[in-house]
Amino acid sequence: MDFSLSEDQTALQATAKRFAEAELVEIAREVEENDQPPSPAVVRRFAEMGFLGINLDADHGGHGAGHLEAVLVLEEIAKVSPAIAFPVFESCFGPVLAIQHFAGEALKRRVIPDVCRGEMMIAVSMSEPDAGSALTDLKTRAVVRDDRVVIRGQKRWCSGAGHADAYVVYCRMSDAPGAKGIGAVLVEKGTDGLTFGARERHMGFRGVASADMFFDDVEVPADNLIVGAGGFRQLMEAFDLERLGNTTMSLAIAQSAFDHVLGYVQERRQFGKPLVDFQAVQLSLAEMKMKLDAARLLLYRAVVNAEAGLPSIADSSIAKCFANEMVREVTGKAMQLMGGYGYSASYPIEQKMRDGWGWGIAGGAIDIQKVNIASSLVGRRFSQRAV
Repeated sequence: MDFSLSEDQTALQATAKRFAEAELVEIAREVEENDQPPSPAVVRRFAEMGFLGINLDADHGGHGAGHLEAVLVLEEIAKVSPAIAFPVFESCFGPVLAIQHFAGEALKRRVIPDVCRGEMMIAVSMSEPDAGSALTDLKTRAVVRDDRVVIRGQKRWCSGAGHADAYVVYCRMSDAPGAKGIGAVLVEKGTDGLTFGARERHMGFRGVASADMFFDDVEVPADNLIVGAGGFRQLMEAFDLERLGNTTMSLAIAQSAFDHVLGYVQERRQFGKPLVDFQAVQLSLAEMKMKLDAARLLLYRAVVNAEAGLPSIADSSIAKCFANEMVREVTGKAMQLMGGYGYSASYPIEQKMRDGWGWGIAGGAIDIQKVNIASSLVGRRFSQRAV
């Protein structure tokens, strides 16, 4: 068991770091101030650098590298800004993975090359007003009619809604109860009958669009069907990999907060000496570092174990849950160590705390991950419904 990166992986990580620090810092500041997603030019620049679809099949326009390589790039870019990194996240860990693993060849060849060229961003549309953690309660319905799929319903909390070019929409495709009736279909923005609600304003996640989506008898070609009724388990297997993208975002935010505060406590002086000379500060730094290293190891274990395909629900839930809790703790400690400077919007820690908190809600709440972990331990699923 080797815990070191290869020479090629180290070089890729260094390239991403140099690129992010040289080209993205000012763009990230504008995205945060204006609350607008990065421009198409930024996404195309990611494509030029080879950062989109790193772990997608080369036969479909991807780079054919591993999930770990995608993690290394995503972390370096997300250290500057999760919003700036969102196109990389979606291209490597987003719903395009469901298309790659389960869709028909025609849809793969129509969509995946565009994602890798930076010409298409695909978001996932799962949650509904009454179906968030209880996702199998979803009511949005899709009916196959000859060579068309007709969709009616409403979606909520879709990151990318109104901004992304297409959406992997989870739908009820038969009258079978719960998960047995659920499948997914790709719907492109601009399709007749698809409209968006007012943009949500969140505590963090500035620069990541979110809104309700309304499907009023939206029709798409039958080729847009990804999986039919009964495909919910497959969809969630792909979503387990998306959770590792979420884990990476949490890790990047926490690591960048730690890096910032580590420099601060060595420069800031109180009572005639640097803050780092106080034992309480030393203990906080050590605790932060331990949590960061543990989160990174759990993430790397999950992605390396998934190199042959998709991660196990246990590996992905443990990694995500730990990183989601860790980023809240680390950013909180960083703010406390910086005092008023940490709380000031003139410095980066308050933004990192706001962004960090959200990743424990997105992609499956922390407590849901703990239920998944317990389920994997005893080998059966637990129902949260009233008896």
